[in-house]
Amino acid sequence: MPIKESELMTPAEVAALFRVDPKTVARWSDSGKIPSIRTLGGHRRFRRNDVLAALELSVA
Repeated sequence: MPIKESELMTPAEVAALFRVDPKTVARWSDSGKIPSIRTLGGHRRFRRNDVLAALELSVA
């Protein structure tokens, strides 16, 4: 099933949610803390559910 664009977040959107720099989000993605997918152009996108799950873990 294709992922709807509205279900994906950019690194800047994730960074704003966590109040960190987008480069921090990229490091988290590289380390596996938040799973990401790559667009055809090579840009990172994050599934909203994965981001919200990571946010809940960081608050707990």
